[in-house]
Amino acid sequence: MFPSVFLILLPLLFLSSYSCTFTITNNCPYTIWPGTLAGSGTPQLPTTGFRLDSGQSVRISSVPGWSGRIWGRTGCSFDASGVGSCQTGDCGGRLECDGNGATPPASLFEITLGAGNDQDFYDVSIVDGYNLPIVAAPRGVYGGCNATGCAYDLNMGCPKELQVVGGDGGAMAPGRVVACKSACEAFGLDQYCCSGEFANPTTCRPSFYSTIFKRACPRAYSYAYDDGTSTFTCKAYEYLIIFCPNSQRANQSESTFRPPFNDDGTYGKVVQIVSSSNILLPLPAIILLVVNMFF
Repeated sequence: MFPSVFLILLPLLFLSSYSCTFTITNNCPYTIWPGTLAGSGTPQLPTTGFRLDSGQSVRISSVPGWSGRIWGRTGCSFDASGVGSCQTGDCGGRLECDGNGATPPASLFEITLGAGNDQDFYDVSIVDGYNLPIVAAPRGVYGGCNATGCAYDLNMGCPKELQVVGGDGGAMAPGRVVACKSACEAFGLDQYCCSGEFANPTTCRPSFYSTIFKRACPRAYSYAYDDGTSTFTCKAYEYLIIFCPNSQRANQSESTFRPPFNDDGTYGKVVQIVSSSNILLPLPAIILLVVNMFF
């Protein structure tokens, strides 16, 4: 009898001590600097900002019930003490964001992890604008869950009045569109910001600009009351968060970008920040898994 009872209780014991891992991968053909921010009442993750070169992945452990957001910064420069700035997604001019959020425009992965048996709630938001393609794919405790995100490069089709133009003279050439503002940030009008008399789902409707975003990225939040098609639930032990998920495929056809080789001949590089778990999948395997889930 004891073995039967043990087998029944084992999943419950697993869930009661359950914590989730975020695996962040940079598939962009240039360096990014991910940032993290905890929501009210939950602790900051072990790292709140770091450099992630092209082809690298990191694993960051969280705690049950954690809530917050993760995003990518571009065009950053920091001194030895971690002081500097980023062209997009800056968080107070520091390498470690230390409780500062992303300066818009920035593509955001947002999540609230369920404690115990409770479900996770997660989304990718471009309500505050867009700077990088991002896809988030959970690995569910009980099986498959929905991937979400914005794999399309909105910077390429950003309306001129929303464009943020810049460049660092290197991989991101001067004069290139590096981010796309939200209409709220660009114009400051209540109808775009869902504020004032538009601060409810009845009066705040999709705008011309949010519709452009939604058509390109139908699973991502495009305006404040876009819950119905953009919030997802799951009970996951890991979330794969990939920046520029289509970059490798697109650039291979142009013969301009290849992920870096490791010494053993495999692609990509795994940077273990705060995990003692097993070695991650090679970069192409991670990308293939997420792309298959997302499309």
